[in-house]
Amino acid sequence: MTPQTFTVADVMTKKVVAVLPSAEFKEIVATMERWKVTAVPVVEGEGRVVGVVSEADLLLKEEFHDHRPGLVEQMRRLDATAKAAAGRAQDLMTSPAVTVGLEASLPQAARLMAAHRVKRLPVVDTSGTIQGIVSRSDLLKVFLRPDDDLATEVRHDVIEHLFPLSHREVDVRVDAGVVTLSGEVRDSARIPLAARLARTVEGVVDVRCELTAQGRT
Repeated sequence: MTPQTFTVADVMTKKVVAVLPSAEFKEIVATMERWKVTAVPVVEGEGRVVGVVSEADLLLKEEFHDHRPGLVEQMRRLDATAKAAAGRAQDLMTSPAVTVGLEASLPQAARLMAAHRVKRLPVVDTSGTIQGIVSRSDLLKVFLRPDDDLATEVRHDVIEHLFPLSHREVDVRVDAGVVTLSGEVRDSARIPLAARLARTVEGVVDVRCELTAQGRT
């Protein structure tokens, strides 16, 4: 009785733009511009992710272009000043890379992004080999699911399981991702659970529970 769970593998972008550790600064900038991305994974061997170079890493060169940091600033921003002087991906990248597994749930990926303040994550298999990229916009794809699909899933995976004797008395309506449950059910104790489970269906924006117990008004 668990609604369908979407994983990172379901929403990720499988076409990956990556660079090698030996990639030079201008090559990285050109790659980002060509593919309209704000960060690229750095891979070695057969695709093992060893780091990520972002626009923030590259912009440090511009930040320190006409500014010679003093000793105190250099000590305080050792990593930044080192990257500002770097010319290859292996010296520019943030390592180790923050990655996510193929089977991770969408909430898990969202929490990783928030915790590390990144907009996208390389998706890797159990050997650390890159399989795709998941971005914030990818995680929002589930909210594009048709209302009819959401209604069908809520009815089948939630209502029919919780209320086997009275599920036909329940009306499930979905409008713009908002689920409304109405009707009368025999087991009133399960009404709060129905609302909670409906809310966990991927793509549901909100739930309005108007269910009542049979024989009550």
